[in-house]
Amino acid sequence: MKSLTRKKTILFAVAFIFVLAIQITAAAPALPNPILVFMGQEETVVNGKNLIRYNYDVFNKTEYPADFFAASPQLPPCGTNTKAARTWVDIYDQSGKRLNGFCALAKPSDLGKIYFSLDRDALPPSWIYIELNDRQTSTKYKSNLAETTY
Repeated sequence: MKSLTRKKTILFAVAFIFVLAIQITAAAPALPNPILVFMGQEETVVNGKNLIRYNYDVFNKTEYPADFFAASPQLPPCGTNTKAARTWVDIYDQSGKRLNGFCALAKPSDLGKIYFSLDRDALPPSWIYIELNDRQTSTKYKSNLAETTY
């Protein structure tokens, strides 16, 4: 009799954990990796330096929730910015060298205005990618490789 009761208890516990796992998974759908698109380049002058700015958009930016970019003072600051966003964006060349970063994007549509700049005479990398770093969940989302020219 004790064996039957024990088996029922174990079976109930396993079923409960299974149902709970399904509910947690359903409640928090996985976010997609960003789809990076080159939007063009423009000449600009910053602090007297002639630069080329390479502009990008994240095609699927609307698939990221607004709270992904909420100010997160409970997380480490970005320099002196104590209200940096929950998610930071870093731009890398194809070999993994960091080219630029954004730690204070406020909403998903801001992913349509990311860029990196190089001296006007510098040769750009052939390809770049971005990583979205969700600092709250310690999850990184890596994009496709995107070109730096048309």
